[in-house]
Amino acid sequence: MNFFNKITAIALFSLTAFLSCSDDKLADINIDPNRPANVPTPTLILSAEKQIMDNIRNLDFSLNGAMLFAQYYSQNIYTDQSRYDVPRNYSDRYWADGFKALNNLNEIIKLNTNPATKGFASAGTVAGTNANQIAVCRVLKAFTFHSLSDVFGDIPYQSYAGKDPSFEALQQNPDNYTPKYASQEKIYTDLLQELDQAADTLWKYSTANTFGVSDVIYKGNNEHWARFANSLRLRLATRIRTKLPALSQQHFTDALAQGVFTSNLHTAAFKYSIAAPNEAPLFRATVTANRKDFAVSHILINSLKGELGPFTTVDPRLPVYALPNKNNQYIGQPYGLPLEAAGINEPTDISLPGALVNAADFSEVLQEYAEVAFLISEYQNWSDSEYKKGVVASLTRWGIAEPAAQTYANNLPAATKERVLTQKYFALYTQGLEAWSEIRRTGFPLFLVKPNDVVWTRVTPAGTSVYTFKPIFGNGIPKRLYYPVKEQSVNKTNYQQALASQGDDVITTALWWNK
Repeated sequence: MNFFNKITAIALFSLTAFLSCSDDKLADINIDPNRPANVPTPTLILSAEKQIMDNIRNLDFSLNGAMLFAQYYSQNIYTDQSRYDVPRNYSDRYWADGFKALNNLNEIIKLNTNPATKGFASAGTVAGTNANQIAVCRVLKAFTFHSLSDVFGDIPYQSYAGKDPSFEALQQNPDNYTPKYASQEKIYTDLLQELDQAADTLWKYSTANTFGVSDVIYKGNNEHWARFANSLRLRLATRIRTKLPALSQQHFTDALAQGVFTSNLHTAAFKYSIAAPNEAPLFRATVTANRKDFAVSHILINSLKGELGPFTTVDPRLPVYALPNKNNQYIGQPYGLPLEAAGINEPTDISLPGALVNAADFSEVLQEYAEVAFLISEYQNWSDSEYKKGVVASLTRWGIAEPAAQTYANNLPAATKERVLTQKYFALYTQGLEAWSEIRRTGFPLFLVKPNDVVWTRVTPAGTSVYTFKPIFGNGIPKRLYYPVKEQSVNKTNYQQALASQGDDVITTALWWNK
């Protein structure tokens, strides 16, 4: 697949719209693909951030993939993807658009390193210094590469500082259409180093501003970017703890000492606009497209009601995460029904995603403080204080008043592995990929549907029908997605080498960190 083109004619978004509009309205502009040096780097960062979030939350990958694999949502018309019949082309867009965003980020880095363009790149008071622009892009590249690797495993990879010969992605002049695949172990090792170095730079210039309001995520706040870099190190270090314990320990302790998220003010999120065509992905997939075939699953609804799992009280997030049905009740769609039972429940019979979740101007999260608190709790052998902090942080981020959130957290049973990871699962709602990754890593929550579990006992005057969960493929939650179809023809040799190293290109092949 040719994902190493120079910046193509893609939709970009104007800086002036952010400066003049209180609701962060976005406006499309066109870029001449033959003159990338004339593109201001604030415009490129705005484009890249939106590409990253659009991609990780797109319909095929998120709604038809990760959100179903995490069992937050359940299909109520077609149930194939709920039962893990994932079309091979579903991952094509996720791969291609991920690399498009990476190309934009890499273009900013090149503009800031090339002696002929670095002055232009840092000109004025908006963009910031060359070093800070590069550091922010390294953080976003790390997030994007890790998001791609957590879906596929070994992938083409490129590093700012790493010199491994297998790092061949994003190569231009001449374009490399057949890059090698780097191993996930090498990718994770280098990502931690990239984040470490970027954080060092951003902390050094913590009071500076980079990209200004063109940076939708942090409005150019260097300190927040530094905390994000270190918080991502906590995530990645935890992911590889069983594989590379010494490296994991090194990065976790160093990141924690230097500074990570300590409140919801630090959460990394991209806020969308109420103006078309820049609404949030879920809004576009449901409201704009007028689709009601994704409902909140009975797994999430019942666990939030205290009827399933380790908690027995109603969670305050229930009316935020889901809408009541026509009878003002919270009823989840049974997960993974056979096709003959899929359409029995009308959309008004069950709970659809909540109004806040489905808002046009929803803020999609890259990483939040609650996750960091739960990571620290795990690192500290299931610390109760960090566990409670994570719960309060999640509730207040979703609009629950601080006193009510604190009361709920104080009344929870003491921290254990199951309780911490279950609350983390609740907190990661809407962040399908990270929730799916944590399920693969930990095996929690324990109450997720497994093959042959009863998912619905339907009682009618005609009798009782019992429906069990029968995956179409595999024997449980997918462990990865298929490589794009084009890789098998365009980059066949390296594709085959990746399979020889990692395993067959099927959804049951575990990733390196999960083996």
